[in-house]
Amino acid sequence: MSDTERKHISSAAVNPLLELLQYQDSSIVSRVLLKNKGGTVTLFAFDQGDGLSEHTAPVEALVFVVDGEAEVEIAGRAYSVRQGETITLPANIPHAVKAATRFKMLLTMIRA
Repeated sequence: MSDTERKHISSAAVNPLLELLQYQDSSIVSRVLLKNKGGTVTLFAFDQGDGLSEHTAPVEALVFVVDGEAEVEIAGRAYSVRQGETITLPANIPHAVKAATRFKMLLTMIRA
């Protein structure tokens, strides 16, 4: 990760979302943009074919597709998502993500 990617995101600045995290070959990279007791906002970049295996999370999450296309599986059902689309990941329900193309997503996790 470059020095720019490690630097804290200023709350009083305009940031170009697509440029905050670069793709890396055969990798998934992430950058936390905001974290507090209420939840987290994390930007992910997946190389084509990479993904997160099935898992659960104790909180509800919103995926916003920033770039590319992916398949999101929730409770065994597959959904295709593309740039500009969102999908909600319910708490405690198994889900997985696989990049159909190079893919960036903004993941917002909310704690109740």
